[in-house]
Amino acid sequence: MITFLNWLLGVPLAILLLPVLVLFVQVLLAGMPVRAPALAQRSRPRVAVLVPAHNESSIIKATLDSLRPQLLAGDRLLVVADNCSDDTAATARAAGAEVVERSNDQQRGKGYALDFGARHLASDAPDVLIIVDADCQVSEGFIECLAIRCIDSGRPTQALDLMRAPANSGLKVQIAEFAWCVKNKARPLGWARLGLPCQLMGTGMAFVWRDLPLITLASGHIVEDLKMGLDFCRSGKPPLFCPEALVTSYFPRSDEGLTTQRTRWEHGHLGVILGDAPKLLGESIARRNLNLLAMTLDLLVPPLALLTLLLGAAFILSWLVFLLFGAWLPALIASLAVAMLMVTILLAWSRFGRGIIAFSALLYAPFYALKKIPLYLGFLIKRQVEWVRSKRDDS
Repeated sequence: MITFLNWLLGVPLAILLLPVLVLFVQVLLAGMPVRAPALAQRSRPRVAVLVPAHNESSIIKATLDSLRPQLLAGDRLLVVADNCSDDTAATARAAGAEVVERSNDQQRGKGYALDFGARHLASDAPDVLIIVDADCQVSEGFIECLAIRCIDSGRPTQALDLMRAPANSGLKVQIAEFAWCVKNKARPLGWARLGLPCQLMGTGMAFVWRDLPLITLASGHIVEDLKMGLDFCRSGKPPLFCPEALVTSYFPRSDEGLTTQRTRWEHGHLGVILGDAPKLLGESIARRNLNLLAMTLDLLVPPLALLTLLLGAAFILSWLVFLLFGAWLPALIASLAVAMLMVTILLAWSRFGRGIIAFSALLYAPFYALKKIPLYLGFLIKRQVEWVRSKRDDS
C-alpha cells in the first residue's frame, strides 16, 4: 500500500517539482553580476516602429512622443488603428505618425493588426521591424539599442518589458508588479546568463524584416507573442533578451481592467502549456534543440500564484497521506518543492523586489493567490480563447 501511494503521488509531485527547479535556477543566475555587452560601433539599421492600437486615443500620444525623438531619416512610425470606434487615428496623425485603419469584425485581435501593418510596410520595407504597444513608454536609446542587437545577432530581440503599479495602488497591484518583474526580468535574465533564449513579450519586440515569413502574424490567439517566439525558435531563430532597452506600461487601476488583463494572459499561457508543451518537449529532445528545450522548460513555469496554490494543495495532501498511511516520499518531495519556492521568492525579492514591495507586504502573497482561485476555475469551466482588450482607466 505504501509503495503504491509513493508512486501514485510521488510521480505527479516530481513533475510539479520541475517548474520550481527551473524557476529557482533562473532567479539564482539572474542575481549574479554580469557586464552588459557593448553595442557594435556601427550605423543603426533603418527601422519601422509598428504600433497596433484599438481605441487608445487617450494614451497613444504619450507613446508616440516617447518614440518619435528616437527616429532617424528614413525610419517609419506606423499606427494601425484596428477596429477603432474613437479618434485614435486622428490623434495618432496629429502626433506625427503614419496611420492606417483596419475594420474587420470577424478577425479581431492584435495578431491581425500586426499582419495588416506589416503588409502596409512591405512596399518600403525596413531592415528591422519594432513592435510597441499603444500604452507603453520607451527608454532613451531604446530604438538604437534594440535595432542594433537585432541586426547584429540576426535573431528576434526582446526588450525588458516591465509593468508598474499606478501611484497609490493597493497591495494586490504591488504584488502583481513584483510577480511581473520576476517573470519578465529575473527569469529571462537568468536564462540569458547561460546564453539561452527568452519568450517574446508582446511589446518591445524587434525582428529582422527578412525573417518575418518564418512566422504567421495574422492570428487571433490571445497570447500571440508566446506563439511567435516559439515558432521563431523552431525555425532556428531563438529570441534574444536585451535588458538594456526598456519599455514600460501601467497596470489598470480598475478591478475590471485587471481581471480582463490577467484572464487573457493566464488562460492563454495555461492553454499553451497544456496544448503545446508536451509536443515541444518531445520535439526539442528529438532534434537535440537546446534553445527550444530551454524555452519549453520556461513555458512550463505557471504563474506564481497558481504555482503557489498547487504546491500548497500538494503539501497538505501529501502530509495527510503520510499521517494516515505512512507514505513518506510524496511528503518529502512536496516539502522540498515548497522550501525551494520560498527560497526562490526571497532571492527574487532581495535582488529585484525591494523597490517594488516591502517584505512585510510580501507575506500577503499567499492570500493574493487564494483570491485568484476563481480565475483558474474559470480556465477549467469556461476558458477564454478570444482576444479581449483590457479596459483602460478612462473607459
